[in-house]
Amino acid sequence: MVLRKELIDGLRDRRSIASLAVASAMTPLLFGIVFTLVAERRKSADEIALPVAGAQYAPAFVDWLTQQTGVTVVPAPSDPEASVRNRDEDVVLIIEEDFQNNLARAVPAPVKLVADVTRFATLPKVNRVRALVFTYSQLMGSLRLISRGVAPSVATALRVEEVEVSSSQQRLAAQLGMLPLFLVIAALAGGMQIAIDSTAGERERGSLEPLLLNPVPRGAFAAGKWVAASLFGCGAVIFSLVLTITVLRRVPWHDLGIRFTVTDAGLASLLALILPAALFLGAVVLFASTFARSFKEAQTYMGMLILVPMLPGLVSAAYPLSNRPWLAPVPIVGQYALAADVLGGTPPRPMFYIVAGVSVLMCAVALVIVTARLLRRETIIFGR
Repeated sequence: MVLRKELIDGLRDRRSIASLAVASAMTPLLFGIVFTLVAERRKSADEIALPVAGAQYAPAFVDWLTQQTGVTVVPAPSDPEASVRNRDEDVVLIIEEDFQNNLARAVPAPVKLVADVTRFATLPKVNRVRALVFTYSQLMGSLRLISRGVAPSVATALRVEEVEVSSSQQRLAAQLGMLPLFLVIAALAGGMQIAIDSTAGERERGSLEPLLLNPVPRGAFAAGKWVAASLFGCGAVIFSLVLTITVLRRVPWHDLGIRFTVTDAGLASLLALILPAALFLGAVVLFASTFARSFKEAQTYMGMLILVPMLPGLVSAAYPLSNRPWLAPVPIVGQYALAADVLGGTPPRPMFYIVAGVSVLMCAVALVIVTARLLRRETIIFGR
């Protein structure tokens, strides 16, 4: 009876449902926009129009640049520094007048690379131009050694060969490391409105006292409100996850050198981890809002409470929690750790899913029991 009442009241509040849908959609759209912009920036570095000032002083160098894949040499503006500063150009290469004389005398020939390091969008392009100049410098240095009868390998003491051991799925997981955090926040925000309205809101409206006069045990009363809040939280998680994956599947991952492979089994695994956490977070919000005397006061509590599930997610960005299944019994932290393994293509054994789910459910039930006992106190029921 209590559950049905709360669900009906929640579904009638169309503004709250609309705001919840918009909030849940913000994360997928943010993911899609960010990764699409990153991919476009990476692609823009492959096809660049490079303004070169003083091209007549180094025709061989300019010819070599034009032979590189995706590089087009164009005339430089009259004032390169002002052009970059005003964001008319991303990068300008300046060749000094004595370039050829310095090469002939076997001394370093100065060139200038005009760029603005505070413009993060242009960094891939600037880095590629810098790499091109460095490559040409090495080529000229090798030719100088050869002309003197010295093998270029003499000047190279070490030859570094990079061996990449991570899989494409693991690189994808590194990019999507914040996804579990956003899903947890969606679970918290989804149940927040119902939990606050059914406790602090009813107390403020004066409807909590007559509601408690009904012959319903306090445990059933608290459980009904908890389940209602949790169902809305679970709905927000499912909506946010499905929309996120739909958006991410349209991101040009190939421009980032990543293959997007999140299977339906992986999505089911994420839901199996986050949905029990939504039940726990629903109990947490219900418990915290029970102490509030008004809807506004409860929202203040929620502003501080939302930091609790966010902290493990933020810490995991600096200290990865993957390959640590022993964290499964720790509420929320265990969900982050196991979700990192799922995204990395190495899902944990089913036992760890069970341990993580049972752990958060036990904590949720404990909080609901404590909330039911609080509802027996006069200071909670009548306090305003």
